Amino acid sequence: MSKIISIVNQKGGVGKTTTAVNLGAYLSHLGKEILLVDIDPQANATSGIGIDHKNLSHGVYEAIIGDKPLHQVIKRTLQDRLKIAPSTISLAGAGIELVGMENREYQLSNILNDIKHEYDYIIIDGPPSLGLLTVNSLVAADEILIPIQSEYYALEGLSQLLHTISLVQSHLKPELSILGAVITLFDTRNRLSKSVMNELYQYFPNRVFRSIIPRSVRLAEAPSYGRSILHYDPKSKGAKAYERLARELLCLNN
Repeated sequence: MSKIISIVNQKGGVGKTTTAVNLGAYLSHLGKEILLVDIDPQANATSGIGIDHKNLSHGVYEAIIGDKPLHQVIKRTLQDRLKIAPSTISLAGAGIELVGMENREYQLSNILNDIKHEYDYIIIDGPPSLGLLTVNSLVAADEILIPIQSEYYALEGLSQLLHTISLVQSHLKPELSILGAVITLFDTRNRLSKSVMNELYQYFPNRVFRSIIPRSVRLAEAPSYGRSILHYDPKSKGAKAYERLARELLCLNN
């Protein structure tokens, strides 16, 4: 059965898109059929996987508002078994348009239901906010993965995110669960990183992934070449970390 995972954090710069792209790349590398859904108007996941969103005539926006069926906007990537529903600049207005739509919180869920049987995992990369697009990503998901950077103020706003998730569980999708938190941008030389990690265990007892994503120049460079770290530098520390994360996730779901 297909599993839909939404990668969520309303704070920017926490490695959310990096995690979405590279987790998807390694899950497909390990033999799974993956769809990456980019519902961030900035389209970083789209460009980061090698697709020029500026030249796309349509994307996930058109699927959400009903102008196109989702299967018509999905694009292949350079990697076998990894496809993407791309974002375009049009998505910037979706939050406003959704306000007047019936069942507005379920629009993404509805379009994913039509194609989810074709994939082992659908990974949603949403915007760094708690608006309607993010709520749609939560309602559409089976599980939530929360990337947390190991830096000062990293846990700021986490209570608000957890409150939003709780509201979605209470009113829109009771079966939604938190898969866990993954620590990103970890610097072993920094005592603060270790302190944040210890605090995180208090928020998510038994739900913090053992695979820790290091701060890495190679991870930061890869999107500018339209590549996941698997194809940009598979021997780097960042690549090995995301491979471990993918394997750990598969073990949890077996």
